[in-house]
Amino acid sequence: MIKKLDILVLRAFIGPFLATFLIAVFVLVLQFFWVYLDDFVGKGLDFGTLLYLVGMVAIHWVPLALPLALLLSSIMTFGNLGETFEIVAIKAAGIPLLRFMRPLLITSIIISGIAFVFANNIIPFAELKLDALKYDIIVAKPAFDIKEGVFYNKIDGYIIKIGKKEKDDSTIRNIVIYEKSYGLQDNLLTAESGIMRTSADKKFLEFILKNGYRYQERGVRQTLNTDFIKTGFKEYKKVFDLKTFQMSKTNDSTFYNPKILSVRQLDKTIDSLHHLQKFYLKRASTELDPYLVFIKYKDSSWPRKDTALLNKYFAKNNIPDTQRIAIYDRVYNQVSVIKDNYRIINDDFNNKMLSLRLHDIEWHRKFALSFACIILFLIGAPLGSIIRKGGLGSPLVFAIVFFVLFHLLNTFGEKFAREGVTGVVTGMWLSSFILLPVGIFLIYKAMRDSQLFNREFYYRFFRTLKSLINFNKSE
Repeated sequence: MIKKLDILVLRAFIGPFLATFLIAVFVLVLQFFWVYLDDFVGKGLDFGTLLYLVGMVAIHWVPLALPLALLLSSIMTFGNLGETFEIVAIKAAGIPLLRFMRPLLITSIIISGIAFVFANNIIPFAELKLDALKYDIIVAKPAFDIKEGVFYNKIDGYIIKIGKKEKDDSTIRNIVIYEKSYGLQDNLLTAESGIMRTSADKKFLEFILKNGYRYQERGVRQTLNTDFIKTGFKEYKKVFDLKTFQMSKTNDSTFYNPKILSVRQLDKTIDSLHHLQKFYLKRASTELDPYLVFIKYKDSSWPRKDTALLNKYFAKNNIPDTQRIAIYDRVYNQVSVIKDNYRIINDDFNNKMLSLRLHDIEWHRKFALSFACIILFLIGAPLGSIIRKGGLGSPLVFAIVFFVLFHLLNTFGEKFAREGVTGVVTGMWLSSFILLPVGIFLIYKAMRDSQLFNREFYYRFFRTLKSLINFNKSE
């Protein structure tokens, strides 16, 4: 049964949580665009495409924004309650800290479940669409924009120079156009003035040129029989195809990576990759055993690496010098073949094991980031009741410190897991293993009204310590 105390705490929590969640998503989206700014600028993105991109990026960052929002909002909520002495009143009524943390703990567990469902069902779709959209935007040519006095070469087969553009951005003067002809010389168009406009469907650029000339040379290379043609015109219409400027849509299936899979799909893929170990053992046996027949004749006196031992072995077995070189060559050739086959199998096997680790990482990520919501709440709630400061001052500082620590541990753990330095479980749950004891410690301190972050407490402590040091010196 929900009591008034639970409603009080929930009301105090909902506002800060929604605000911090939106702020966190906004900051993370800005971070994404800051990274890809150079790739997106000048591509002529329409409003619909830009809005779709922002939506996909926002969805991409939701699993990371939820733990940050829970951490900051829980610090703010309990900090506000502590600053207004409501926590003191609640404790004075005999209600323990864990009791009035209970509604928010249940809420954080529900949010953690929502985060997992989101990461398992929505994020894979968003990742797939985002990868395809990023590729389409990055490979698209810059938006059409011809500047005065600058040679423009973004239209295939043409170089255009405009001497001056009038204020209407359509009337142009002193136009020079080079046409790639793949003949003797490139064709040349010049005009005193003209009109520049795009077609209604935005697929073509039209130049209505006035009072100009077209220069062309025709003939066969390496001969003197060529014709130079100069054609004057009062008005000439030149049309350029702008299809290379249009952003094409790439097939989503081109962009496969473990992030686009759900837990069920990851389970199947991981299981199939695990079975590949037996396949590579069988492959190694099949491809290498034909070259290792002599192994069955190996005994304790079999020579290893030293050439002197080989010579001694050959001498012992009365092998003539004339045949020794041929035997050497045959042995070295066989060893080279074995070495090359082994290298190919080993490289292929290592790539499959890397793929296995990447799929394992994504499987654990979906659970680890969801569980992080609960851990960061267990840090934020007691931390807020200890510092007893509301607003965005001290809570924001502490939230940034702990979130940066959480993010660094996640990053380092994932890197260690990807490179095989640690196991995938250890790497992906590294932040949880370290921060969970921190949360338990802070709850313990908050239940005993610890002055862990009270400046007055440290001031009195160091003043007492200084007095003891001075007393010892005087003695």
